[in-house]
Amino acid sequence: MKVILSGNEAIARGFYEGGGKVVSSYPGTPSTEVTETLAESYKDKGIHVEWAANEKVAFEVAIGASLSGVRSMACMKHVGVNVAADPLMTVAYTGVNGGLILMVADDPGMFSSQNEQDSRHYARFAKIPCLEPSDAQEAKDFVKKSFEISEMFDTPVILRTTTRISHCKSVVELKDGEIIEGRGLQRDFQKYVMLPVNAQKRHVFVEERLKKLKEFAETTELNIWERGSSALGIITNGISYQYAKEAFPEASFLKLGMTWPLPENKIKEFARSVEKLVVIEELDPIIEDTIKAIGVEVHIGKNRFPLCGEYSKTLVYEIVSGEKVEKKEPLTNLTKRPPTFCPGCSHRGLFTVLSKLKPFVSGDIGCYTLGALPPFTSMHSCICMGASVSGAHGIAMGLKTQGIKDKPVAIIGDSTFIHSGITGLINMVYNQGDAIVVIMNNDTTGMTGGQEHPGTGRKATGEETVKLNIEKLCQLIGAKRVIEIDTYNLKELEQIFKEEMEKEGPSVLISNDPCVLRYRVSKKPLSVNKEKCTACKMCLKVGCIALTFIEKAEAKYTEIDPLLCNGCTVCQQMCKFDAIEGGEK
Repeated sequence: MKVILSGNEAIARGFYEGGGKVVSSYPGTPSTEVTETLAESYKDKGIHVEWAANEKVAFEVAIGASLSGVRSMACMKHVGVNVAADPLMTVAYTGVNGGLILMVADDPGMFSSQNEQDSRHYARFAKIPCLEPSDAQEAKDFVKKSFEISEMFDTPVILRTTTRISHCKSVVELKDGEIIEGRGLQRDFQKYVMLPVNAQKRHVFVEERLKKLKEFAETTELNIWERGSSALGIITNGISYQYAKEAFPEASFLKLGMTWPLPENKIKEFARSVEKLVVIEELDPIIEDTIKAIGVEVHIGKNRFPLCGEYSKTLVYEIVSGEKVEKKEPLTNLTKRPPTFCPGCSHRGLFTVLSKLKPFVSGDIGCYTLGALPPFTSMHSCICMGASVSGAHGIAMGLKTQGIKDKPVAIIGDSTFIHSGITGLINMVYNQGDAIVVIMNNDTTGMTGGQEHPGTGRKATGEETVKLNIEKLCQLIGAKRVIEIDTYNLKELEQIFKEEMEKEGPSVLISNDPCVLRYRVSKKPLSVNKEKCTACKMCLKVGCIALTFIEKAEAKYTEIDPLLCNGCTVCQQMCKFDAIEGGEK
């Protein structure tokens, strides 16, 4: 049977067809739908699916499942591999029992990410294989192939996609799921206990394994030589293959499905067969540098192709051919709308107050990062998951050494706090820090689409489970002042901030308002009394898309779209003339 699937949906299907049994992941665009699909569509197929507290935990769970003898996978986005790098480097030494996949989705163009790193470096760093599909069919097939390679060579395997492969859809042929017998739990001290005496021997194994993988790369059907014109030869991978194939269908191609280690002999042979050799790969020149290192001349590569951003058919054609493609003029009459919080979002009131008080705000990864943008401009750093808390502590200590009294504020969401903010708070309390930590507990992982986490009381598959009490956890950590706040009450919220800024030591403020989008929270919309409106624009400072400023010859006033307004009353509280009416009191 043939169906249309996205790359992520196809990977989920491939996991089922390949006899996978355990998946543990942390949501991160563009990887999230793999685990969601497994939780929604395959939970009755004998597969355990879970959202983990963070990527390190997720990969360690997958490693444990592999040690138990079953095929397992951990899914994450590229920055998540940084979190999981510690176990990755060591499991590269121990090897596996059941097949083990680290599925990572890179984000060229940074559509939803804080950096543009290339995860192929981790395969080279850990000396393990990396497979890259170029469409949804390969995304499905490569999961099974990854399991086979993992078990054949006793190695974890990185299955790398990018945003376009993850989210674009194409035709996929489905097959029945394989029945793979579990291998049972192994007890092997020398293989799995990485004391130095064992790790020294396993390093020798890793180097020998890499030699075997290089031999395998020469003959595997993952690397396909498509013979075309000898005038132009293109070596490429992943989505770049699709761009290049559309731009130059007549060219010869060496499509690399296994991008580490590379088939060096096949590359040399391919290069000899063409007059002009082009290497096309998004982000870093990993393929190109390897090709040059083995003495092959590359005519066009990163000397012309950009190191940053996504590629396209047009870009590939223009760079390789040297000809410009006539582009259609973009629409110029569209209203520019910068990204902002949903109408009714609990983050809006928080940043409205912070924009007034103007503390240094140490930010984090979540919807609340939008507080850095106008009209709030009230987030001043954003590094990585959990860095808001530990960063605020460092800021406070750094200011203290300079004799500056200025209490910073850390903003972090509930999922991110559980992911990696807890240890930062432990450190702050233990070292007697002096910052305000605001935990926006909206009962979901909001930025990636509303997934569960240990604080929601629901598993990935929807069943009820133990719910982490964040307030009690903060108290047990040792925080003396843990205060629940109402971010919709601007006056009260401002007063709390002013009081806590005058006190010594850490303060934890927790908002427990649910995500209005995930839980479909809706209140009666507000309206503007045009007779009372003075066009002062104070209401517009809350940055709500439900508000529009109308300028006519006879009058100027704010208008509220009742189809967008969520009745949160934040804009109403900003109005000094009682021009905004309605709302639940």
